[in-house]
Amino acid sequence: MPRRVPLAASAATAPGDVGRRIAARREELGLTRQDTAARAGMAAGYLRYLEEQSTAMPGTSVLIRLADALETSVAALHGGEADLPPGLGQAADHPELIELGPDECQARLSTHGVGRIATDTPDGIVVLPVNYSLIDGAVTFRTAPGAAPASAVGSRVAFEVDQVDEALSQGWSVLVQGRARAVTDPEAVRRLGALAYSGPWAGGEDRDVWVRVDQDRITGRRIAVR
Repeated sequence: MPRRVPLAASAATAPGDVGRRIAARREELGLTRQDTAARAGMAAGYLRYLEEQSTAMPGTSVLIRLADALETSVAALHGGEADLPPGLGQAADHPELIELGPDECQARLSTHGVGRIATDTPDGIVVLPVNYSLIDGAVTFRTAPGAAPASAVGSRVAFEVDQVDEALSQGWSVLVQGRARAVTDPEAVRRLGALAYSGPWAGGEDRDVWVRVDQDRITGRRIAVR
């Protein structure tokens, strides 16, 4: 059984990297702490300690049980896969490519996160990652004046978001095509700031250019395994 957490260790501190990864994966699966603890055969209070305390150092056996409960790997919880591109798994034996309808595409797009915007610049076509929000049916993101994503303003662009399931060799992608424009109206800017899922991962102090991609076309596909 996991060791009892000393009272002195229960004071709030910044969570450690392993704890953040455990919490993020749990939330990605839609699991409560109680659900996850039951799956892993541990007390919910101990799981809370692991997630919230920077000093927590779970042993290998605990991480193995958590990895199984969270349908991931010990290496992923340690961050050992952070620098690897997705899709390193082998193709499944009987994959099927399925077209997604507009509503399905919109539902997947609305999960927010990180997508890629493709635009033409003086140096040629570039594809850049941006963390975005879907607000009023449009992809929106913040960038800095003069940054490469800002060059998309006033032109037609493509925006793509996807998800890959390494274990099952399946996944999906959604492609939006439309025109990018800068949002400059002060009230509209305030509203976007209030509704945005996240600020820019790269820092937001000088990223005060809001870009909105109005959809002309949305398509998507998913790979299923029979």
